[in-house]
Amino acid sequence: MTAHTERFVADADDDGLRLDQVLARRIPALSRRKARVLVDIGGVFVDKARVKVASRPVRAGQVVEAHLGGALERATGDVGAAARARDAAELPPYAVVFEDDDLVVVDKPAGLVTAPTPESDRGNLLDLLQRRPGVSRIYLVHRIDLPTSGLLVFAKTELANRELGRRFSVHDIEREYRAVVVGVPASSSFTVDRPIRDKRAVTHVTVLERFSGAALIAARLETGRSHQIRIHLAGEGHPLLGDTEHGGERARTFEPRPPRLALHATVLGFVHPRSGEPMHFEAPVPADLAGWIELLRGRPA
Repeated sequence: MTAHTERFVADADDDGLRLDQVLARRIPALSRRKARVLVDIGGVFVDKARVKVASRPVRAGQVVEAHLGGALERATGDVGAAARARDAAELPPYAVVFEDDDLVVVDKPAGLVTAPTPESDRGNLLDLLQRRPGVSRIYLVHRIDLPTSGLLVFAKTELANRELGRRFSVHDIEREYRAVVVGVPASSSFTVDRPIRDKRAVTHVTVLERFSGAALIAARLETGRSHQIRIHLAGEGHPLLGDTEHGGERARTFEPRPPRLALHATVLGFVHPRSGEPMHFEAPVPADLAGWIELLRGRPA
């Protein structure tokens, strides 16, 4: 299912009906059962507020938004606590790299959403961290994409959230990624300084290894725009392998195909928000990408 939003204003015929009834009545793609699942995973908003109760009555004039897409396809057909537990059990495991009273650094696997989206507030890393025993609050500081793996920091106190957020806003954070791109860049190192959505965006690129028709690169972020590395490298004529959104035809036909988006957040560094101590973390490229890179090394030139 292609991700999209269905939006409508409830009319007189909807007034007083259950939310799942109205959704099934107004959206052809939704049966009553699917509507209940969509509400349960958090994909429905009424007057801009997320609603999680399928039996809630709808009133004429209310604006209903249903966010349909991959989250609904990935969810089981059941609802309630058992369904949430089952969905969580099927998520790829994450690893806690470091944790203290102020923050937690996590190595996120590909295929795990960082935080709630309009499609769902279930089955994401923020929610999993929040549900651990003894945890009172987890704050989202930054994100990496669903198909990207690697390092993330979350705050556990208001102080840490405020200070880490400030450092991210002024780009006072060390962030470096490993990626495999189509083709071999002409320069061994270069900088892409090109705005993204009218905001300054700068990526520093170093070629680490050359293969037949591809290259392993290090990409250091000076700024941190959404999809920055993917957009910048595609604009240079070297899209990331496995990128179905910014990849172009060359990336889609490359062999051997990557197991997923060839992008991993390998380095994360920042000043500890309470102690002022420099913190530096590294996460090696995970096995799925590492094995595929070995195949690239064995390709004839």
